[in-house]
Amino acid sequence: MIRLKLILSVTLVALLKGPGALPPLGASDYIRTEDVVYAQRDGQPLTLDIFEPKEASHGAGLIVCISGGFKSNKDILNLVSGKVVPEFTRRGYVVFAVQHSNAPQYSVPEIIDDIHQAVRFIKAQADKYRVKPDKLGIAGASSGGCLSLMMGCNSRPGLPDAADPLERHSSQVAAVGCFFPPTDFLRYEEKPPANFDYEGLFPCRKFDATANKYVPITKAERQAIGRACSPFHCANKEAAPTLIIHGDKDELVPLEQSEILIQKLTACGVRCEIAVKKGFGHDPLMVVLFRQELADWFDEQLLNRPRKRK
Repeated sequence: MIRLKLILSVTLVALLKGPGALPPLGASDYIRTEDVVYAQRDGQPLTLDIFEPKEASHGAGLIVCISGGFKSNKDILNLVSGKVVPEFTRRGYVVFAVQHSNAPQYSVPEIIDDIHQAVRFIKAQADKYRVKPDKLGIAGASSGGCLSLMMGCNSRPGLPDAADPLERHSSQVAAVGCFFPPTDFLRYEEKPPANFDYEGLFPCRKFDATANKYVPITKAERQAIGRACSPFHCANKEAAPTLIIHGDKDELVPLEQSEILIQKLTACGVRCEIAVKKGFGHDPLMVVLFRQELADWFDEQLLNRPRKRK
């Protein structure tokens, strides 16, 4: 994931500090509540920031997975809050920017668990934050896109008798919109891009109760984990409506990763679209440039507002 970290770092500096930096869209349009704890992992808090429009909300919410290379930090969050969030708050959305546990200390399955818990937390707090549980969309880029798609393709039901009150709420979302997401980790294992640490994203050992020690997992076990964490292999007819925006020059997450998921969702009868951007690679700048297209998609799916077709 070294290459992805470099791309993110360079782009963030250019956007936030460079002489040609795009100005914020109007941070004064929202009220920001930082570091709200939605769960704990190994005694450490997992947090999200909440952006509430100063004007009346229409009840729709957008969950943003703050993630790049399955790492989550304030640099990514600040890019989203300054360049993307105002596009949604000025349209009346409440935005929840979710940070998760970081790879490689934690594996992709654990990080997916974090996002399920965050969605449940938001639903449990829906009245407080003026959102409707059935009007929640989810978005992200790169690994954040993968996490978003996992909520759309493989949500978990609410368990009415669960001891944890949050687990009484489902992690189902009403729509997904994302950028250049990995969707099938098994294809990555077959043809990994340069500097892509596939094995580092997944557990490398398991506890053997008989031997009373940790032992390495087998290749077959690792593939089973990769399959369970891949939106492509989880997609089904119950999946949420999905928009993917992807560049045709992406070498880190090839366009094929989005195309195969859209093909499967289409075969399942799920409403889905792919917007291919010519000449773009794996570039976080796309999130800024095409934020209106993303917001228009959510307007249509969550608010029944027709989009202007180009």
